[in-house]
Amino acid sequence: MARHDAGWCLRANRWGEWRAVRRFFAVVSRLGDGVFWYVLMGALLLVDGIDGLAASAHMAATGVTALLLYKALKRWTRRPRPFASDTRIQAWVAPLDEFSFPSGHTLHAVSFSLVALSHYPALAWLLIPFSACVAASRVVLGLHYPSDVLAATGIGVALASLSVWLVPGVRLLGG
Repeated sequence: MARHDAGWCLRANRWGEWRAVRRFFAVVSRLGDGVFWYVLMGALLLVDGIDGLAASAHMAATGVTALLLYKALKRWTRRPRPFASDTRIQAWVAPLDEFSFPSGHTLHAVSFSLVALSHYPALAWLLIPFSACVAASRVVLGLHYPSDVLAATGIGVALASLSVWLVPGVRLLGG
């Protein structure tokens, strides 16, 4: 499995050889560092007042939990980043930390998106493609293996589901 994971990572990373692709995913990745989510939380507050504040607070609480979980998992697994393990893989942007598993960008994108969508399902047109691009960016940029992104997606779904379940009157995906 590790061989296939590395192979998929190498194939995706080669897309970064095209400058436009590399720039696109570098911008998406940078926005996924937090900028996009902070702007979204601020916009929800401005547009929807107290309900926007509640949704933003819910996202923030989930984000803090995601951050603690992701940092603990990185310390525990200590999986080297793809570019550190395979000289054929290029890191197209600088990593935020040393280890690969799980993808914190993906974990946050998935958990933030699902919590936001539980409050505002109409934002699916924006949040689902953006989160998918964040996840793809991590592999294309040579910072994560596909399995890091898939695991982070599962963790993000589980965390968001628990978070939504704990908040009365909120349902996953607004259902």
